[in-house]
Amino acid sequence: MAMLTIKDLEVYYGVINAVKGISFEVNQGEIIALIGANGAGKTTILHTITGLIQAKSGSIEFEGKELTKTPAHKIVSLGMAHVPEGRRIFQQLTVYDNLKMGAYTRKDKKEIADTLEMVYKRFPRLLERKNQIAGTLSGGEQQMLAMGRALMSHPSIILMDEPSMGLSPLYVSEIFDIIKEINKSGTTVLLVEQNAKKALSIANRAYVLETGKIVLSGDANELMNDDSVKKAYLGE
Repeated sequence: MAMLTIKDLEVYYGVINAVKGISFEVNQGEIIALIGANGAGKTTILHTITGLIQAKSGSIEFEGKELTKTPAHKIVSLGMAHVPEGRRIFQQLTVYDNLKMGAYTRKDKKEIADTLEMVYKRFPRLLERKNQIAGTLSGGEQQMLAMGRALMSHPSIILMDEPSMGLSPLYVSEIFDIIKEINKSGTTVLLVEQNAKKALSIANRAYVLETGKIVLSGDANELMNDDSVKKAYLGE
């Protein structure tokens, strides 16, 4: 059974139909990539799944629960975390305080402390800089902080929006290695990414979006070798 099922999803911004009746699913343990050009509807889909935008119609089912009318803060407590485009860390707070904010839906102090230790193990640089003001970190470190903050809610699925945006090639490789590690440790990943080659290289399956519609889907390796995908998204 799928962990996350999107069915006939329609999303509007005013009169603009941004997402046009799409359906897809994410199974437990997978990395699923959504790829497509700017304006294809990728970020809108993530925002709708996590309750930041209201769907016009269709259904979003997560572990058997319908989410279309569920407030965003309740969705987090169900086990879904969102790493937004542009990172959106709390610039004026320390690294430590940003991480603690990620655990705001949790009550058990020992479990929170254990998760914090796990995050520091995965991101040693955050431990080194735990008392540093987050806005003074480099772009790559801020991306690590955004990912660490999401992990603090102990999610079963993590939605990542453009994690490589604005990063140096060295940091891009590091971030994608971390995404693979997060997945291997048992967290399902739904990944929106402009760097289609990188996304397809770590994904199990992928969906290709064009102007709010899914135009192609399948095994990530097969899509990597698809001529139309190569030409449109891989620069080949």
